[in-house]
Amino acid sequence: MNRGQSIFLVGPMGVGKTTIGRQLAKLLNYEFVDSDHEIEAKSGASIPWIFDVEGEEGFRQREQSMIASLTQKANIVLATGGGVVIREENRRVLRERGIVVYLKADVSELLRRTAHDKNRPLLQTDDPRVTLSALIAEREPWYLEVADIVFDTQRKNSGSTASILLKQIKQLD
Repeated sequence: MNRGQSIFLVGPMGVGKTTIGRQLAKLLNYEFVDSDHEIEAKSGASIPWIFDVEGEEGFRQREQSMIASLTQKANIVLATGGGVVIREENRRVLRERGIVVYLKADVSELLRRTAHDKNRPLLQTDDPRVTLSALIAEREPWYLEVADIVFDTQRKNSGSTASILLKQIKQLD
């Protein structure tokens, strides 16, 4: 793995991008950055508030701007939002500027992990399972398109997951 090469984590909500990303950054001595947290810090508003006021399109515009900026940094592990792959421009910059890891888990596991999280506007529906299944079905081709590595996070703890993932990243060279 080239020194300075950043790692970008993509995948559906609840898959562990932030948790695993923090551990991976620590192992690499890289900075950890979460694009959703950066959007909230820059805008001074929560993601649910942005969705309520600006709609998903307004949020996606903010996200695209943030991804364009963050992917220019070296030595970072970037946890992206689950829908980052919707826009072609995001997919392009992720592919061109770093190593992309698609983290995945099955819908039941993702629902278990997100069950009590009210900070996920797209899951505030009558049937989160149907919504999450539809989101994954729509987005998975894009996750696969950008991924250098596909990594299953099912039933793994974040510490061991990050170590195993780092070995796979180093094998890319």
